[in-house]
Amino acid sequence: MTAYLIKSVSVVGAAPTDLLIRDGVVAETGAGLTAPDATVLDGTGLVALPGLVDLHTHLREPGREDAETVESGSRAAALGGYTAVCAMANTSPVADTAGVVEQVWRLGREAGLVDVQPIGAVTVGLAGGQLAELGAMADSAARVRIFSDDGHCVADPKLMRRALEYVKAFDGVIAQHAEEPRLTEGAQMHEGEVSTRLGLTGWPAVAEEAIIARDVLLAEHVGSRLHVCHVSTAGSVEVLRHAKARGVKVTAEVTPHHLLLTDAKAETYDPVYKVNPPLRTATDVAALRAALAEGVIDIIATDHAPHAVEDKECEWAYARPGMLGLETALSIALDVLGPQWDLIAERMSRAPARIAGLDGHGADAAPGVPANLTLVDPAARRTIEPAELASRSRNTPYARMTLPGRIVATFLRGEPTVLDGKATK
Repeated sequence: MTAYLIKSVSVVGAAPTDLLIRDGVVAETGAGLTAPDATVLDGTGLVALPGLVDLHTHLREPGREDAETVESGSRAAALGGYTAVCAMANTSPVADTAGVVEQVWRLGREAGLVDVQPIGAVTVGLAGGQLAELGAMADSAARVRIFSDDGHCVADPKLMRRALEYVKAFDGVIAQHAEEPRLTEGAQMHEGEVSTRLGLTGWPAVAEEAIIARDVLLAEHVGSRLHVCHVSTAGSVEVLRHAKARGVKVTAEVTPHHLLLTDAKAETYDPVYKVNPPLRTATDVAALRAALAEGVIDIIATDHAPHAVEDKECEWAYARPGMLGLETALSIALDVLGPQWDLIAERMSRAPARIAGLDGHGADAAPGVPANLTLVDPAARRTIEPAELASRSRNTPYARMTLPGRIVATFLRGEPTVLDGKATK
């Protein structure tokens, strides 16, 4: 294993120092380090963050390898500065058995670009009728700890309670896609002024807020852990704030696109802006940004959702919801938050690693810590060209936008997966 000496790098915004990486860990830190056997990297002007961790990634394999594979998604993640991603269960077949989650886990290990941690389905086939094999997935080689029917809400309160009770035994987490389905039938975008003007069926904010309110009460009653996926409304923020003040074991995520884009994008009728939950209003965006800074929302998660051309380049009503996110998330965070490095490290690495129970991830560079880290050039700006993305899909809402920050290098247990902004394999 090659040793690396990174000279004059800022660790999470602190004063420049040297980092020596050897045998998969940060062996030494300090000024003026030397190591004759090490490959030297110039870290001047760069910031070293703990490797990013994404709690919400769609890798599409098995079943939709035309849109993404575990390998291509892992490469996109590494180029985005990630060292671990949690792969959602809405594959084909659905990841609702030990066999399927182990398949995804092994494909991630074979790719070797990021740690791929499968998320298991809550219900069989994501159908909301009966619990999936939660215990078997938890006991599998993949050691699943997060379960979600993302894309579908666990709408039955009795089933949701049973799921929360079941995973409590092994400190698992139910990650809920908060959407009351009876309030969103035929919905095409956020319900509001823009949807009325465009004549598109609206997705009301209360459909999200009602499920979150119900589920925090269930989680409080059971004493179990709840995670709320892709929070998108100001009302949801208030429900979460109240729940956290009462000590409910609830965490929440927000996506980069919900921090930046609004429902006004739908006026173009470009299906790249169709997503679930939908883009909301400027008022919602402001509330989400404030909640992220405050800690009411714990993490940024990409909801990276690649789609084949035929599923996005069509009429709005027929387009699949979802956007790419892995290769642009850190840039959006910098654009929204500015260079608040400690906050970015907390929201994009430390907190998601804690929620997912990913040992070895989410730790700032220090002697003895696994060398999972990313080097960022905050002074660089880049224009997003869809054809240059590593994902197999091209449905990015940031096409031709110029964004701050560039990932210079990513290390997974001391091995570079990205160097000089390019994947190493």
